[in-house]
Amino acid sequence: MKQRRPVRRALSGITLLTAAALSLTACSSAGQAEKADVSLTDRGPISYVSSPDASGAAQQSIDAWNDTHPDEQVSWIELPLDADQQRQQMAQNAQVKGSTYTILNLDVVWTSEFAANRWITELPKDVIAIDDAIPATIAAASYRDTLYAAPYYTDGALLYSRTDLLTAAGVNSPPETWAQLEEACTAVLALPEAADMSCYAGQFDKNEGLTVNFSEAVNSANGSLFDAEGTPTVDTPEALTALNFLVDGFASGMIPQAAITYQEEQGRQAFQDGNLVFLRNWPYVYASFNATDGSSSVQSKFATSPIPGENGPGVSTLGGRNIAISSFAENKATALEFITFFTGRDQQSDRLELSSRAPVFSEFFADETVTERLPYLPDLLTSLEKAQPRPTVVNYGATTAAIQNEIYAALTGVKTPEAALADLQVALSDITSN
Repeated sequence: MKQRRPVRRALSGITLLTAAALSLTACSSAGQAEKADVSLTDRGPISYVSSPDASGAAQQSIDAWNDTHPDEQVSWIELPLDADQQRQQMAQNAQVKGSTYTILNLDVVWTSEFAANRWITELPKDVIAIDDAIPATIAAASYRDTLYAAPYYTDGALLYSRTDLLTAAGVNSPPETWAQLEEACTAVLALPEAADMSCYAGQFDKNEGLTVNFSEAVNSANGSLFDAEGTPTVDTPEALTALNFLVDGFASGMIPQAAITYQEEQGRQAFQDGNLVFLRNWPYVYASFNATDGSSSVQSKFATSPIPGENGPGVSTLGGRNIAISSFAENKATALEFITFFTGRDQQSDRLELSSRAPVFSEFFADETVTERLPYLPDLLTSLEKAQPRPTVVNYGATTAAIQNEIYAALTGVKTPEAALADLQVALSDITSN
């Protein structure tokens, strides 16, 4: 086995995200409840509550646990693919103090909300493997300096490019700016073999993916959704530049009209079927694109790079998932032991091979035996080093709903970009003042 290179690069830039995430959490602390008592007792069957996993990687981990724990079986409660519906069903279960849900697979940005409402249980730091994890993943799993979840995987946006077509069109490097993206598409779409293809897509359906894509566009135009004090900053020239990039993309056809319905999976399928030159998506789709079973028309014909921005490489939204224990669940001792198993190095390594889910441990990004098999990891590390968190606010549900409503209205022509941003500024100000 080759020697692992030092991981300082993996930690340097990402460490800055820790302070940013904690700062935003502190800015949104009004009205939170006190911490719930930690009571991780009792053993027996538990449930794992999550969206579907087409890769089968999570189910493989659950099966490995169940094979050796006949009296503490884990059953999978499958929620909808849509992230907003997942959050809604978990929140509804918590509001009625339901015990059906044991282990919750949470988007990293939900952790503060669930912890503030006492819907999830504090976890002991001496049990969860946090010492060697990327600092930003620990920050995203914590609330008020208390660990409420275990980092499951981390995520940053990648730009997937059809390298075969770019080469044929004389484009020798992936785009770093939005202008270069459009220029590359113009060249590629002029090729006979690119007939009926579209240029670019992200996630623009009215769900959490739209919040992510809009956040990335604003950050990539040197703007922000909130300032360091937690004040909304969306009615700005930078945010308008970002929104105009998306609105103009739909108007010009650079972004296909079908993409207004795209979540992650629809975009994955479109690129995998050979219908797109470029796609913004998460690392998990890499395995599907590179499949050798005939299901992918782009196998060996694509590459990854950081997403483009207005004047240079763009700024990804920090993604990923955390695993938490419902405050109202039974058999929490079993749940804690399963979490340590499920999020441990061995299981993260196995899932990386099957699903392209990026581990939370920096060592994987610097291990040449891993990066040779999964060459997107260096690009992901570059993405993570610049990534910015979504607003870490307690009332995140209302915040993301406001963003989705106004940005979707602009993308579909119901409002002008200027009107949408002005209305969004008012809506977010009202939400954060309550």
